[in-house]
Amino acid sequence: MLLGFVILYLVISLGIGMVAATRVHNARDYISAGRSLPLYIVMAMVFATWFGAETVLGIPATFMEEDLGGLISDPFGASLCLVLFGLFFAKKLYRMNLLTIGDFYRERYDRRVEVVTGVAIALSYLGWVSAQVTALGLVFNVLSDGQITQAQGILIGASVVLMYTLYGGMWSVALTTFFQMIVIVLGLLYIAWLVAGLTGGVAPVIEHAAAHGKFHFWPDLNAVALVAFISGLLTMGFGSIPQQDVFQRANASKNENVAVWGTVAGGIAYFLFAAVPLFLAYSANLVDPALTAKWLAADSQKLLPELVKGHLPLFAQVVFYGALLSVIMSTASGTLLAPSVTISENVLKGFVTRRKHLSDKKLLLMTRWVVGVFAVLVTLYALWALGEDTGIHQMVENAYKVTLVVAFVPLVAGLYWARANTAGAYLAIGLGLTTWLSLEFFAPEAGLPPQFAGFLVSAVGMLAGSLLFRSSPGEKQE
Repeated sequence: MLLGFVILYLVISLGIGMVAATRVHNARDYISAGRSLPLYIVMAMVFATWFGAETVLGIPATFMEEDLGGLISDPFGASLCLVLFGLFFAKKLYRMNLLTIGDFYRERYDRRVEVVTGVAIALSYLGWVSAQVTALGLVFNVLSDGQITQAQGILIGASVVLMYTLYGGMWSVALTTFFQMIVIVLGLLYIAWLVAGLTGGVAPVIEHAAAHGKFHFWPDLNAVALVAFISGLLTMGFGSIPQQDVFQRANASKNENVAVWGTVAGGIAYFLFAAVPLFLAYSANLVDPALTAKWLAADSQKLLPELVKGHLPLFAQVVFYGALLSVIMSTASGTLLAPSVTISENVLKGFVTRRKHLSDKKLLLMTRWVVGVFAVLVTLYALWALGEDTGIHQMVENAYKVTLVVAFVPLVAGLYWARANTAGAYLAIGLGLTTWLSLEFFAPEAGLPPQFAGFLVSAVGMLAGSLLFRSSPGEKQE
């Protein structure tokens, strides 16, 4: 019966997405919903896209195994990214009237920078989208009592998300996300209220966590620990700023003020509401210690779903799994569309238009094809990661290393430093990428994390290239 209700919910979400697809008439509608969305829709999209599988399943699992300091990348770094993007990037980028974040690199530097950053941005989504479909597989596995394997669940979930994202694009993402945000907030608050009844309130859970050192946050006062802490914060806090999904939500706003405050409000809401899954998962220590010990030893990501399934009534289970599916699908759809748009607009389109003119209709068709191909790649990566036993939280953390070392410095310098030029962008990308990959292969456990070293060298490359090779601001060097 519970699985039947979940399937019904999937059908409703798919229906909303397909209805939204009727609003798509051209590529701009598909990619940015015609730049017409109001504040509450933009905020809902930002919140629901980032409030994903890692927030409900991955982050609580990490918290149970480590402490609050283990969450420095997400939700702390993730929330920092959204607030920074809203305050310092949204207005400037909105005024440029771009179609994708990759277009900025072409307009500010040149085609080569656009292609390299576009590929890096698209690759960064493999881990994030795969984390979402991995979580869908986990949900189907739990709901069916193992009758549906997690691998089979991954295939089912990826297929559903692909269907409404493929046809409706940003309009489907916008409308389904708004519906899903309502389900997420109301559903998880209701579950938290029921669980608090089992634990005797919120205070006993907080007291138990404090007594067991779970609120330890700050690193030890030594260089290695401090660098690791800062690196964890900045990898996601900076690395996820040059991302198409964040840009796309701001760019779909009806004006620049909505772009700014919709993003900031969504980031703040995400940070505050991320505490709810932490409370729910940690409550298992008081509700059922034996269940907690079992799943911490086996797969801590399954602890919260199993707690709900074993201790709450059927209606509450339906609400929880509906909210969980909303969480996952809202993130998966948005993060499936974003890299596909980047590949089609910033990588493939340039090669095609060298030979012939690409009409709007053909761009839309090409983008949809890329969505389908990227969905297949994501599914294959998720199945591979399942065999490697890679956790959802870890998959998301790893996603932003490449954009931190390749795309972040050229974006910031291009917006805020008039002397930044194409030579600087070349050096920033080349040195940052080379440093990061070299350390990942030869010294992954070094005191200075590879991606943080790559980020620092990238900044040096931008400074050196821009100062040594002079060019006028915004000059394209073909």
